[in-house]
Amino acid sequence: PRLSQPAAGHTIYPYLLRGVTVDRVNQVWSADITYIRLQAGFVYLVAVMDWFSRYVLSWALSITLDLSFCVEALEQALGHGCPEIFNTDQGGQFTSQVFTARLKQGGIRISMDGRGRALDNVFVERLWRTVKQEEVYLQDYQSVQDARQGLVRYFVFYNEERLHQALGYRPPAAVYSG
Repeated sequence: PRLSQPAAGHTIYPYLLRGVTVDRVNQVWSADITYIRLQAGFVYLVAVMDWFSRYVLSWALSITLDLSFCVEALEQALGHGCPEIFNTDQGGQFTSQVFTARLKQGGIRISMDGRGRALDNVFVERLWRTVKQEEVYLQDYQSVQDARQGLVRYFVFYNEERLHQALGYRPPAAVYSG
């Protein structure tokens, strides 16, 4: 399914990260949505990630592409801190007035990938590949509850234990909490 279609009347923001060196936590966060196949159907997964540490600040599942699970993930992430820049694709959830107003309320600069430019949000795209290869494809979830339980375990492992070469073989939580 195409998950990144802007809705009519939603504002599209420019991509602010071209040439930017990300060198500290809470400098740039990003969010994206993917789908997780179940035995009968699928669910949508959104995650918010800190670019510098690769720490997954929050995530949420939904059986629909409504806005609420994205706002829920955003609110949970903001409990960890506040980024300078928040990057997303141009999907209707992220271009919605509710989502962008919450970012503006926090004084956060909004950045959006160019159309058809998946590499503009490369860290979350890598996260999706890792989550699917290391967890989702191996588990073959039967239900939404199975997916939720498996992802809870996986994201704890990912943040707290999984070593990242780009982070000097430290886990994201160690880098994020510094």
